[in-house]
Amino acid sequence: MELLVVGLNHHTAPIELREYLAFPEDKMEDALSKVCSLSSIKESMIVSTCNRVEIYAATREAEKAIHDMEDFLSQYHGLPMRKFEKNLYTHTGREAVRHIFRVASSLDSMVLGEPQILGQIKDAYHFSQQFKSSGLILHRLLHRAFHVAKRVRTETKIAISAVSVSSVAVELAEKIFTNLSTKTVLLIGAGEMCQWAARHLISRGVERILVTNRTYERAVSLAKEFKGEAILFEEMGQGLRKADIVISATHSPEILIEHDQVTKVMKERKQKPIFFIDIADPRDIEFKVGEIENVYLYNIDDLQKLAVQNIKDREKEALKAEAIVQDEVVKFVNWYRSLEVTPTIVALRKKFEEIRKRELEKTLSLHPHLSDGEKKSLEALTSAIINKILHAPITLLKQTNEETMADLYLDALHALFGLPEKSLETFSEKFDDQEEREESYFEDVP
Repeated sequence: MELLVVGLNHHTAPIELREYLAFPEDKMEDALSKVCSLSSIKESMIVSTCNRVEIYAATREAEKAIHDMEDFLSQYHGLPMRKFEKNLYTHTGREAVRHIFRVASSLDSMVLGEPQILGQIKDAYHFSQQFKSSGLILHRLLHRAFHVAKRVRTETKIAISAVSVSSVAVELAEKIFTNLSTKTVLLIGAGEMCQWAARHLISRGVERILVTNRTYERAVSLAKEFKGEAILFEEMGQGLRKADIVISATHSPEILIEHDQVTKVMKERKQKPIFFIDIADPRDIEFKVGEIENVYLYNIDDLQKLAVQNIKDREKEALKAEAIVQDEVVKFVNWYRSLEVTPTIVALRKKFEEIRKRELEKTLSLHPHLSDGEKKSLEALTSAIINKILHAPITLLKQTNEETMADLYLDALHALFGLPEKSLETFSEKFDDQEEREESYFEDVP
């Protein structure tokens, strides 16, 4: 059985193409049923996000399966292959495992370390379970991918530092005030930048939001969204006296908040600290405001520099994460290959055990005078001989890491001892559900 990944992502395809080839949630059942109907595909699942469209599959006909999946993408979306063939990538075997582990760990994301992709993959996996398109192989692969993602997040700092301007601003606010739940935020402007910063602050516990804008109706609308309070633009000074955090992002051609104004506000606040976040271009806040005691001022350039540094920090942590992924790929591939040899090991043991029992019964029938103790001794002796004979070939099969050699050994054993062809699918038929499979197969995998 071979593992495959066929897809495209933000590295290989523009957003227009990704959107065209995406699978909406309400179409997922239909899409999975069509993939499952392909004769070359044994198991499958589809990951479809704004940044990637990928099909994960298990197959015994790799080349045919790749062709079938490419043809499926073309026919399902009504787009000729020539329109997107150059944007597709294909991973097989070990590289497919590595790719899936990297995707789940957010090492292949547009924003390194972002957490959303793991939830999206979990959703895709649950869809495949619900529609019964995944089986033993994908079940184990995805659970290991979730485990790898958890290891990466707990053993590295890849997701700790903020990498967007608005999240950096919130990170700085937490360093200044520690607890944001008791703080008041004043938004000057009602644009997208202010909204994003406000959402980040609310997610960290801020409850009171004041909004002011030259167009008062716009301020009222935004304040309602954040369950806050709108104030007239002309009364901005009152907002400054109440606010602990001020976020300004307007298109004003001139300075809105000056040094002398803030000096007066600070006296009225009895030097209670204010954190100004000026993400306007041109700037809304006079740079000398930052020289006032207990006033902290960061502009868009300051925040971007911190974001760039944090991205570099994440890239350093990504090196540690890649080592974790590689370690887990080796573990999974070893388990995966053991599945291929397990049916042969079972058949080999069964063959030798049948011969042992048959010959032992003949011997015992010729010596009816033997005591029960002597019969048990013969039983133990013949069992020990069989175990000694099988130890070397079974150990070699389990320890063979090179796939081609493992196949050669398996073919030789089947030919030499006349073993029945017992596929992985047949071997796993006795398992009626995923829980039973996992308990039987995976309990020895860390």
